Amino acid sequence: MTLKVVAVAAVIGIILGIILSLMKISRIKPLNWIADFYTSIFRGTPLVLQLMLIYFGSPQLFGVQIEAFEAAFLSFGLNSAAYISEVIRGGINAVDKGQREAALALGVPYSSMMISIILPQAFKNILPALMNEFITLTKESAIVTTIGLADIMRRSYIVGGDTYKFFEPILFAGLIYYVMVMILTVIGKLIEGRMKRSD
Repeated sequence: MTLKVVAVAAVIGIILGIILSLMKISRIKPLNWIADFYTSIFRGTPLVLQLMLIYFGSPQLFGVQIEAFEAAFLSFGLNSAAYISEVIRGGINAVDKGQREAALALGVPYSSMMISIILPQAFKNILPALMNEFITLTKESAIVTTIGLADIMRRSYIVGGDTYKFFEPILFAGLIYYVMVMILTVIGKLIEGRMKRSD
């Protein structure tokens, strides 16, 4: 369940993060304002508050109860997008402006330039920061326990309640999170190494 929440949230975060970052560097001022406002809201409020607003507030706002899993990946994805957008924006701005000017001088359309030239270079620069965001996302997923989703932490509480021993199951949950983070770290290093070899 933890892996499912993190995976879906990461996909939402990356897609929405790219869109927001492009809005932030756009020359159209209203797009800048919308993206900045979005980022300020999701970075300026606690993730647990966003999770509870989506889960507990959905019946009042929409007349339907959003499922715990949907509330979890929505809140994590929307929150992650705010942070990822800043990381990607920084990566895009770090790419040499001469490359952008050269592409435009050669008549390369803006969309093709961003997809084929700018974003690949930006992603190579920001890969460590992106992996750090995914690691944070994995660890923060533990708060879905507050809405009753049967994640790793929830299972450890259940086992602790059944056995009247909480230390071992919570310690074991910590070990599972540690292993997941180490796997993500290794994957990040492998991707980074492959990108360096491609240079």
